Amino acid sequence: MDSSLLHDFREFLFALADDELILGHRASEWCGHAPVLEEDIAFANIALDEIGHAAAWYSILAEVEGQDPDLYPDQLVYFRSAEDFRNAQIVELPNGDWAFTMLRQYLFDAAEKTRLAALKRSAYQPVAQVAEKMLREELYHERHTRLWVLRLSRGTEESHRRMQSALEACWPYMAQLLAPTSGLSRLAGAGVAPEAQTWLANWQATVLPFLETECGLILPTEIPPALERSVHTPHLRVILAEMQSLPRQEPEAQW
Repeated sequence: MDSSLLHDFREFLFALADDELILGHRASEWCGHAPVLEEDIAFANIALDEIGHAAAWYSILAEVEGQDPDLYPDQLVYFRSAEDFRNAQIVELPNGDWAFTMLRQYLFDAAEKTRLAALKRSAYQPVAQVAEKMLREELYHERHTRLWVLRLSRGTEESHRRMQSALEACWPYMAQLLAPTSGLSRLAGAGVAPEAQTWLANWQATVLPFLETECGLILPTEIPPALERSVHTPHLRVILAEMQSLPRQEPEAQW
């Protein structure tokens, strides 16, 4: 892989991994606070899955860069600054109410499901193998959150109002989440990653009719232009301060 393609591949992997890590952290904040005990357990498991997915992508980064796969992911998580993260802003937003959390998770899971379905055909075998394994878990995640979105949208007048508010709050951030990373077209040309339009069209065909027809929600008409993934909200620094505090106090510790 030449140097320019390697740079594009790194940016792509960072985007995948950082999205999963930060969303997994946000989901973990519901542990002990979900509406019912059953959901407390289910959503905690989803949080663990997301963080596990992040670890898998970071491990591929370690392989690509010739680093120790047992140590390098921790370096990437605990000793990078906010400016170096490539997650989309939507995953770093505070959880809000249960409607917002479920809708954000559904929108992300639906995007991840369609992207992984394409990535499992990657010419780079480590990516194809990881994508195939993750896809089985994402199918469960998407089905779980989809049911919650439907349940709240078609529940009471209040639950529907909250879901509509959640949609209006999430929608401005979707362009950044769905936008192709820098150099993705070159990766697609090399068979490493799919063209963005391949999985984006599948996401739209799945998500938009579900939200409008089945849930009875009104889609916002305007989506702001996609921001670069190096642009973050102040919330990311708060997450990282919490996540990184102990490792930075004891950088040589063995856990």
